[in-house]
Amino acid sequence: MRSKAAKGAVVNRLAFVEFQLPTLVDNPPDGDGWLHEIKYDGYRTELLIQGGQARALTRRGFDWTDKYGPIVETAAKLPVKSAIIDGEAIVMNDAGLSDFSTLRSSIRWEPGRLIFVGFDLLHFDGKDLRSRPLIERKAALEQLIGAASGAIQFSHHIGGSGHAFYEAADRMGMEGMVSKRASAPYRSGRTESWLKTKCYEENDYEVAAVLREPGRPNVAYMVTPDNERRYVGGAFITLNEKMRERLWARVNARAKPLQGVKVKPGTQWLKPGLVGRVRHLKGELLLRHATLTEIWEGK
Repeated sequence: MRSKAAKGAVVNRLAFVEFQLPTLVDNPPDGDGWLHEIKYDGYRTELLIQGGQARALTRRGFDWTDKYGPIVETAAKLPVKSAIIDGEAIVMNDAGLSDFSTLRSSIRWEPGRLIFVGFDLLHFDGKDLRSRPLIERKAALEQLIGAASGAIQFSHHIGGSGHAFYEAADRMGMEGMVSKRASAPYRSGRTESWLKTKCYEENDYEVAAVLREPGRPNVAYMVTPDNERRYVGGAFITLNEKMRERLWARVNARAKPLQGVKVKPGTQWLKPGLVGRVRHLKGELLLRHATLTEIWEGK
């Protein structure tokens, strides 16, 4: 789509660029050729700025400009004629960490809490920068955003040991990290020049129910192993065959379902007392990317 400029010239309207996506790995890379960034826990967002106006698009290209009011207003005031910035829309908690659990409600009720963290610059004043090395694109983005601490901020990076960066992120309770080849161009889709490493923790919960659906991974619904039995979320079942048999044997038709917890039809409930170890992402109110790895009889 094209629009007319003030003096009659025809200007091409900036179009959405499909995101470059990182490949999940177990261990981060080391070496001088990599840059390491914090993995923010939010909604991937693309800002398109042109002619003193800005739009915000989601990972699938949906227009969320109206939802991201403070971010879009700040983006429109950046000292640039046109730009496409890749980043993440987040909300920070009191500990200074991105808080995915409150992001959705903040978009609706507290939009002033929204922050856009920019980590790549794809277009700048009429020039397509995607073929340029990442280190150059980030330098231009940092110069554009500056040392801002408001609705738009720059995602800083370090070089050197990816393992050292991961250990620091893990200690600070962050979701994980993303490592990017400093010399690589921007390529839409899943690539191995961007690698993500997630931070996990393990905790023990009680298995309240299981769901077995043909053609889908089996899921266990977990609760806190106390009198409160608070629901904490679901976990994919990765038990060995012997433990799986023990788990299925605990299914009881007379077990009482948890009140106020929405589960899929076909969920089978267990009587209290079976404890399981769950590996899951750090810093979440409900389990995310969780797996049930072990079970045993509780006290």
